[in-house]
Amino acid sequence: MSQSNMHRPSIARIRTTGLALAVLVLAVAAIATGAFAKSTPSKRVAKEAANATLGKTVLTTTSGRTLYSLSVEKNGKFICTGSCLSVWHPLTVPAGVKPTGPVKLGTIERPEGGTQVTYKGRPLYRFGSDTKAGDANGEGIKDVGTWHAATPPQPKAAPAPQPQPAPENPYGY
Repeated sequence: MSQSNMHRPSIARIRTTGLALAVLVLAVAAIATGAFAKSTPSKRVAKEAANATLGKTVLTTTSGRTLYSLSVEKNGKFICTGSCLSVWHPLTVPAGVKPTGPVKLGTIERPEGGTQVTYKGRPLYRFGSDTKAGDANGEGIKDVGTWHAATPPQPKAAPAPQPQPAPENPYGY
């Protein structure tokens, strides 16, 4: 064997190395896919309930407390801060948790820290004077904006049947 052939790898060694490299790449890909397959943890934080006082279906906490939003809190602008939070309690989730409910919910970071749940981009709150499930004492309260119960899309009423023209001769003669 010539000296130049002594340092040249054999075809078998190249195949073995290539196969080992392919197995390694597949193993890394499987581990990475498994890491990405783990979804963000989620937590059910809201449900919907018919509210007799308001005459409509509203979003509530899982324990039935009405959820509200402030009309002027949108596009990431917070109005309810400081002493407001002693009356209006933000619906929050731990950082990294995806809130779920009967509608698509999101999150926003509060100015003082914490992750607040949003619906249609508006932060959600409970009202301190609502003492039990079904209370809606915060509806319509005005300060720098107006507080309203968060309402999911309401079912549309079936259209009223259209009156049918009477036949000219209803007796068939």
